[in-house]
Amino acid sequence: MIIEIKVPTPGESITEVELASWLVSDGDIVEKDQEIAEIESDKATLSLLATEAGKIKIEVEAGESIAVGAVACTVDTEFAGEAKSAPKAEAAEAPKKEIKEVAKEAPKQETASTNYPNAKASPLAKKQMEAAGLDIDQVINGLKRLSTKEVELVKNMPQEKVVTSSSSATSSFIDASASRDAERQKMSMLRKKLSQRLVAVKNETAMLTTFNEVDMSAVMGLRKKYQSKFIDKHGVKLGFMSFFIKAASLALKHHPMVNAMIDGDEIVMPEYHDVSVAVQTPKGLMVPVIRNVETLSLDGIESALKELAEKARKGKIGLEEMTGGTFTVTNGGVFGSMLSTPIINPPQSAIMGMHNIVERPVAVNGKVEIRPIMYLALSYDHRIIDGKDSVGFLVKVKEMLENPAKLLSGGFDPEQAVLGL
Repeated sequence: MIIEIKVPTPGESITEVELASWLVSDGDIVEKDQEIAEIESDKATLSLLATEAGKIKIEVEAGESIAVGAVACTVDTEFAGEAKSAPKAEAAEAPKKEIKEVAKEAPKQETASTNYPNAKASPLAKKQMEAAGLDIDQVINGLKRLSTKEVELVKNMPQEKVVTSSSSATSSFIDASASRDAERQKMSMLRKKLSQRLVAVKNETAMLTTFNEVDMSAVMGLRKKYQSKFIDKHGVKLGFMSFFIKAASLALKHHPMVNAMIDGDEIVMPEYHDVSVAVQTPKGLMVPVIRNVETLSLDGIESALKELAEKARKGKIGLEEMTGGTFTVTNGGVFGSMLSTPIINPPQSAIMGMHNIVERPVAVNGKVEIRPIMYLALSYDHRIIDGKDSVGFLVKVKEMLENPAKLLSGGFDPEQAVLGL
């Protein structure tokens, strides 16, 4: 019985996907629910599963675009449970062996150049050289591969200016064996969509960036003091990211417009904080969402971060985990960034960028001290977020990170809370 395996829909409004790669070969025996291919949409990478066990026949090559609902492959269930046969493996190896031997016996193509044995000329360039009565040594200019452009250039050049093989004017400082090749690869649907969105943000928002700096001494001291106990109790490491996400959530309570977004002629202000976290993956930047951060403790944020980051890097993250964020946090500091202006993740109106921690001299109580300092950046849409809210937001984040006890009191000074102030 032949079973058709069709491309599932990755989400609303998506009509076409790219078959990124096959995880099996044509003719393989697959098991039921086995991952057989990766499908890439403009929002996420999804797995294609075999609905039944049997022998697979691939209908669409890797790298091709395919409509949602179209047949990607078929499975012949008569072969269910069979293993790959040994003769088949030998048959697959035979052509390779034969090709190898032929390649060995094939005579090496000679080059027309005596001074540049590694130089190559395209067939069209060779034809043009023959017609013009030129050889490679007259045309070559330190290039590894000649095109018709170089031939045309030398052909039309006055004879006295042509550099020949015996000429002392040959460019000796250029290594003729140096590569001039360039690799081309098709842009993935995820990368295409990302580029479109980034350009749209620059064109459609009034984006500005404000900066501040944070003394990380208190947070670093807290992590060092309690890291082992935190791991023993919660099973995850205490990182910097959870402090920043929690501080950002509390700051959003004081400055709700930073959590708002424009919808047509209306401003939507969610009461919840769904924080998108930028994660770099082999296939590009992804921003999975941690829901209702306002209800989570530091260990809850760390657990969510670990789970989402692992899924994103393995390409197993679902579309529902990538949509619906209200605010974004990105950490360029892990790559060594000192300062940057992060770009807004639409339809959100703001994004906070973290950077590397560097020991810098700062004034503390009238004295110069060396402290671990991080620069913070907040890019925001000035159409709905005013300077007061953007600056106030970063100041609030700074206050809570430099005094982590404020994270427990909702961003208020604990001493003032005790006094009822």
